[in-house]
Amino acid sequence: MKKVSVLLIGFMLLVAGNAYSQENNKLVSSKSQIKFHSHTSVEDIEANNYTAVGTINTETGEFVYSVPMQGFEFEIALMQKHFNSDNFLDTKAFPKAKIKGKITKLDEVDFTKDGIYPVSVEGELTIKGVTKTVHEKASITVKSNAVHVQSSFNVVLADYGIEFLKGKPSKNIAKEVEVTVHGEYSQE
Repeated sequence: MKKVSVLLIGFMLLVAGNAYSQENNKLVSSKSQIKFHSHTSVEDIEANNYTAVGTINTETGEFVYSVPMQGFEFEIALMQKHFNSDNFLDTKAFPKAKIKGKITKLDEVDFTKDGIYPVSVEGELTIKGVTKTVHEKASITVKSNAVHVQSSFNVVLADYGIEFLKGKPSKNIAKEVEVTVHGEYSQE
C-alpha cells in the first residue's frame, strides 16, 4: 500500500510539473496595436485598434490573435460608422477577425535573450467570415523580459468579400490596405 501511495504521489508531481512547464511556454499579449491604412488619390483613411489579444506558445511557435472589429477607432466618426456597417465589414455579424498559425524558424528565436529575431509566420487569416492562408514576415524583439512582435502586410479587401464597384467608396477606399501589427507579450 505504501508503494502505491509513493507511486501515486510521484505521478501527481510529474503531471503537476508538466502542467507548470506547459504554462511557462505561453506568452500572452498585454498591449497591442493593429493599424490599417488605406491610400487613394482622393484620401487617406487610417484606423487603430488597441483591443486585440493574442497568445504565443514559445515551444511550438503556434499563435492566435483575435481582433474585435468594433475596436477600430477613426478620426472621423462617419468613417467608423461606415466601417462597421453591413456594406463594409458588418461587425455585428462578424465581430472578430482572427489569425491563427505558426512561427517558422522558431529555433532561431531565444525568448530568454535580448535581441531582434526576424521570422516568418504562416497560418490562416479570417476576416468577415472568410479564411485565407497567409505567409508573412515578422520581427520578434526580446528586451528586458518583454517580447514584442511586429509585422506589416497588405490585405486585398476583395479576397475577404469587401468590394466597392461604384459610388464614393470605390474611389475613396484602396483595393489593398496596409495592416501593421504590434503586440507586446509577457509570461502568463
